[in-house]
Amino acid sequence: MSETAIHTAPTGHEVSHTPPTRREGAGLTIQRCRWCGTASFRRLLCPVCASSDLQSEHSEGLGVVVQSSVVNRYTGTARNESLVRFPEGFVFRCRVVGAAPNLVWIGARVRPVAGSDPDAGEVVFELCDTGGRTDWQ
Repeated sequence: MSETAIHTAPTGHEVSHTPPTRREGAGLTIQRCRWCGTASFRRLLCPVCASSDLQSEHSEGLGVVVQSSVVNRYTGTARNESLVRFPEGFVFRCRVVGAAPNLVWIGARVRPVAGSDPDAGEVVFELCDTGGRTDWQ
């Protein structure tokens, strides 16, 4: 094997030729069952057919809040815990930041917080639009 190198004259501003990627740290790694095609998150078995043959996929992680509650147990400050539905078809409990805990509304669009690792610990999302609902004013 031979390696090919391209030599260019330095111009003072280096330009990266790598294609643009999604936001650093954004998205989720989900599992899809190879038997029935059901998507899930953080499961050892498929929630539909109980198969252990799960294939990892990347998801952008955009979701919609379907239930929201304010909790303050175990800490002195209130925080939001919400159920978020993802376009892949599963619902997951996570924490939503970017607004006061009582201002996270049902139907709000959320995305993963950049820089957080959902595979390592708590799943944290932020509101895509912090303006709030306008249809009830």
